Amino acid sequence: MSTQPVLSPEARDSALLERCAHACEELKRQIARVVVGQDAAVEAMLITLLARGHALLVGVPGLAKTLLVSSLAKALDLSFGRVQFTPDLLPADITGTDVLNEVEREGRVRREVSFVPGPIFKNLVLADEVNRTPPKTQAALLEAMQERKVTVGGTTRPLPDPFLVFATQNPIEQEGTYPLPEAQLDRFLLEVHVDYPSEAEELEIARRTTSGPLPELEAVVTVDDLRQIGAFVPRIPATDEAVSLAVRMARASRPGAADAPSEVTEYVRYGAGPRGSQALVLAAKARAALRGEPAADIEDVAAVALPGLRHRLVLSYRAEVDGVTDVDLVRAVQKRVGLK
Repeated sequence: MSTQPVLSPEARDSALLERCAHACEELKRQIARVVVGQDAAVEAMLITLLARGHALLVGVPGLAKTLLVSSLAKALDLSFGRVQFTPDLLPADITGTDVLNEVEREGRVRREVSFVPGPIFKNLVLADEVNRTPPKTQAALLEAMQERKVTVGGTTRPLPDPFLVFATQNPIEQEGTYPLPEAQLDRFLLEVHVDYPSEAEELEIARRTTSGPLPELEAVVTVDDLRQIGAFVPRIPATDEAVSLAVRMARASRPGAADAPSEVTEYVRYGAGPRGSQALVLAAKARAALRGEPAADIEDVAAVALPGLRHRLVLSYRAEVDGVTDVDLVRAVQKRVGLK
């Protein structure tokens, strides 16, 4: 009777790393069947996925933000829940609620309370236009994102594993919106800006989307594989230089800090906290896994600096008056720590 060879921890990690890189390539290939371009956004979403985090997708309407998220869910064979956030949305519309039912047993009708789960009890949740709902409903989403569980009627229920939130936000229409509190923004691993396609990509979009139904996507990664990869990514080593760079950038984003550039001191009210440096290191490890690299280095930290820091900066009113953006300030921080 043959037996499976016993692999060393190093060999197991190497095999997992190879599976991770292969899985990401398969996911990119599947998403590309229905989404034209948006390579940077797709990579940022995969980094978020590998890091078991949450992402905020910002872009004008019509840039396939919803299609990106739903396509990723199909390619992963994950359960998918979509919530359209509106001003009248209640916390129970997300989390679910207790319902009183009449049940007939042994010839007698009895009343029993049962829980009807909401759309948040899915592996991958799309929170569409998340800033259009009041703070009370946003708070219900915040608990789920941070604790990966919800409390309804005094009972705490765990959410599925894995559990990821991809929220979208329209940067144009701000009337009737409720800006996300800093505490919730800080829970997003990355803020991903989805840009307009190139002319060639837009030509292909116009052809492909007007020629019949889009192709059905295949599930190329199982839930078990995703759980193993998600547990493996935090174990990927990061060089001392990479960790130091992440910490120095987070600290340089704080006004009044010794290493803060003049732009930060002038235009930033509050900079990134320790969760910012943690996010940079974890996202850098996920990016290394995405490329099949055995360790995260300075290049990985630099690549995730903008999406990892921009939403953690609280800008002053003067920044808006002078036309200074979060991109300008993150670039100033990068320059301060020696990045080009």
